[in-house]
Amino acid sequence: MGCTCLMLSSAAIAKTSSSVYSPTKGVICDKYICADKKGVSKKLTAKYLGTYKANKAFSQGDFDTSAFTLSNGVFCDIKTKLCHVDRYFENGHRSKIDRKMTDKLFKNK
Repeated sequence: MGCTCLMLSSAAIAKTSSSVYSPTKGVICDKYICADKKGVSKKLTAKYLGTYKANKAFSQGDFDTSAFTLSNGVFCDIKTKLCHVDRYFENGHRSKIDRKMTDKLFKNK
């Protein structure tokens, strides 16, 4: 009997792990938005992703820029100064803290 195995290419793995990045201290971006400790920023999005993406992200009308979910699923909340592995709750509590993203956004590491 043969093995039915799922093989991920190194490109697929690299794309997943690099979908969110920090272009400079205190700023994180994915392919749609950029944010700093004040929240999602049109100015930073335009600077690092281009005016087109900034205009597109902010064309949907008013939205809460202080709480956002990045394309890798990480949820950040400016009010609590924490990023979590996802936006979901379990037993009334947010998911586990994503220390790496929290530090990049709020600790300027």
